[in-house]
Amino acid sequence: MTLAGRIQQDLLGAMKSRDELRTSVLRMAKAAMKNREVEKRKPLDDSEAIPLLQSLVKQRRESVEQFTKGGRPDLAERETKEIGILEDYLPTAPTSEEMEQAVAAAIAEANASSRQQMGAVVKAARARLAGRNFDGKALSELVRIRLGG
Repeated sequence: MTLAGRIQQDLLGAMKSRDELRTSVLRMAKAAMKNREVEKRKPLDDSEAIPLLQSLVKQRRESVEQFTKGGRPDLAERETKEIGILEDYLPTAPTSEEMEQAVAAAIAEANASSRQQMGAVVKAARARLAGRNFDGKALSELVRIRLGG
């Protein structure tokens, strides 16, 4: 079953069980996917839908950060719950050990020794973690630390 089909099926289940938060999040994800389909003028496959869902998760993480800074823990908590629902549809996240290994291999591959080569290392690490659900900001921070910055 495709990701879009799974979201549609789970949306119907959430509506039947009257789970308002899940229904809202799945409707939003479905609408975002439909908008992308209209832009591309063809149905999305899973390889196109996953980055879209990852961007929705990233938006929510940024919102959590802003709501926390703004003193709105209630809204931050809701966004956190939305992240949890969206992450159910994404591939598993790499462990911190796997991220470390990917960064170490990328540093060796790029033969990097300073922060000037950070872009090449991040690009190589992203390639090694392709298809996985990872936080790009955390990856960049890990590369910065490993390159001595």
